[in-house]
Amino acid sequence: MSDPGNYVGSADRSIGQLVASATAEMSALVHDEIALAKAEVRQDVKRGVIGSVAFIVAGVLLLFTMPMLSFAAAYGIHNLGLGLAWSFLIVAGAFVLLAALLGLIGWLKFKKVKPPEKSIASAKQTAAVLQKAKPHPRPAIEADAILKRSGSSLAAGTGVESLPGKDKAASVARSST
Repeated sequence: MSDPGNYVGSADRSIGQLVASATAEMSALVHDEIALAKAEVRQDVKRGVIGSVAFIVAGVLLLFTMPMLSFAAAYGIHNLGLGLAWSFLIVAGAFVLLAALLGLIGWLKFKKVKPPEKSIASAKQTAAVLQKAKPHPRPAIEADAILKRSGSSLAAGTGVESLPGKDKAASVARSST
């Protein structure tokens, strides 16, 4: 038979069982929160994609209407009594002036763009500090002190062999592996 203390509804559960239960419930809660966040993000991404596609289609349709509007403007000017060639030339000139004005505005805005001076200064300052920084020297610990601290039976000096050209700590490290 199973122990009645193992049931979730039991009032006589041990601390270990309570901690395990709380851990499992917290894990389930975190997983549920992550699933909810994913669902919300998925829904927002779907809305964003639909909105972007709608804007792109609207832009393409507007682009396709520009020649028709240009022809309508030219024929409208022609109906005022001007020659057809002059009408088209006036519409084309208006587009050139509009493009030049927008190009000038764009050029002036780009001219005002500056490098991120604060970030560059901060990076230079950090680099200068790091160049001056030196690693903290670690105190040399004798192999005997390491062995005494670890409670090894090698602390009496038996079993630690000193290799030519190597220190005791390196030989202890090798003998313990």
